[in-house]
Amino acid sequence: MSFNRKEQRVRRHRRLRQRVKGTAERPRMAICISNKHMYVQFIDDTAMHTLASTTTLNQAKPCNLDTARLVGEQAASVAKDKGIALVVVDRGGFKYHGRVKQIVEAAVAAGLKISERAAEVAEEAK
Repeated sequence: MSFNRKEQRVRRHRRLRQRVKGTAERPRMAICISNKHMYVQFIDDTAMHTLASTTTLNQAKPCNLDTARLVGEQAASVAKDKGIALVVVDRGGFKYHGRVKQIVEAAVAAGLKISERAAEVAEEAK
């Protein structure tokens, strides 16, 4: 039984979503990448509610690594405005490289925390 690339990604995402759950305290940072646009949402799965989001839909920019970095920084600033500091990353079945990796690393560099351990280390350093 062979699956095309989209079906394989969907199967990976379903498998990933069995473990990744977002809560109000630690929402899920859902990343979706298409050929033309990038989307990031912060989702509370217990309430089934999107807390914040950002996208490249209204921007006429190419879908490359530089734009991914900007989207990551935008996502971190939107999350901070909503009071979100700690998230769990949902890569949406995509491999953690390229644009997905750039979005996450830019969000972390802008102050968003993706690990409780990293948050503890940062607090101890202060």
